[in-house]
Amino acid sequence: MIRHTRLPLAALCLIATGARASAEPVQDGQLWINTTLFGSVGDVAYFAEVQPRIGNGISQLDQIILRPAVGWKVNDALVLYQGYAYVEDHGMRDNVRIEDRSFQEINWKIGEISGVKVSSRTRFEQRWQSAGRDVGFRLRENLRFAMPLPQGWGGVSAVGWTELFVALNDTDWGTRAGFDRVRAFVGLELPIGGKSTVEIGYLNQTARTQASGIELDHILSLNLSVRY
Repeated sequence: MIRHTRLPLAALCLIATGARASAEPVQDGQLWINTTLFGSVGDVAYFAEVQPRIGNGISQLDQIILRPAVGWKVNDALVLYQGYAYVEDHGMRDNVRIEDRSFQEINWKIGEISGVKVSSRTRFEQRWQSAGRDVGFRLRENLRFAMPLPQGWGGVSAVGWTELFVALNDTDWGTRAGFDRVRAFVGLELPIGGKSTVEIGYLNQTARTQASGIELDHILSLNLSVRY
């Protein structure tokens, strides 16, 4: 009797092992370099950014994003933007996928809590991809915390932020409604002259894939912000 039960038990063990393996997230090391120009003329604000993202163990171009926007300064704490993003996705084998996005954005300097500066960025995106005909709608919420370090650090701030992405509908190019991804960053912001800064640190991204799996990216993030 014991012999007869060994084979089914072994099969169950193999199935369980395979299920655990398939549930493990795909992981990648990446480098993201973002350069953004900020400026304003009276109450009209604008920004323009370019961001190459290098993936596959920091060995090849994964994405490149060009993202300009024009906005209106409601007051010193609140700015509203309308923008456009052009995205080239090189992650597909032998195929470059193009995405066009229109987006509306609210930038809000919430205030200071116990010496920590808190700000929010809410972005609503309308997305078109070359791989399909549907329009995808996505909501993004970024909450940022910055704490100036003691005077001996020369104006350096410790920075942390998190951003949640939620897809609002299904599309024929692969998006599924619900959780899309979440990003979390920790690092330092260094002044480089005037109001311009460079931000460097570790960015973790957990994303849902089209195959309903999970991708976990470990990213060295470099952000140059040039402000006029």
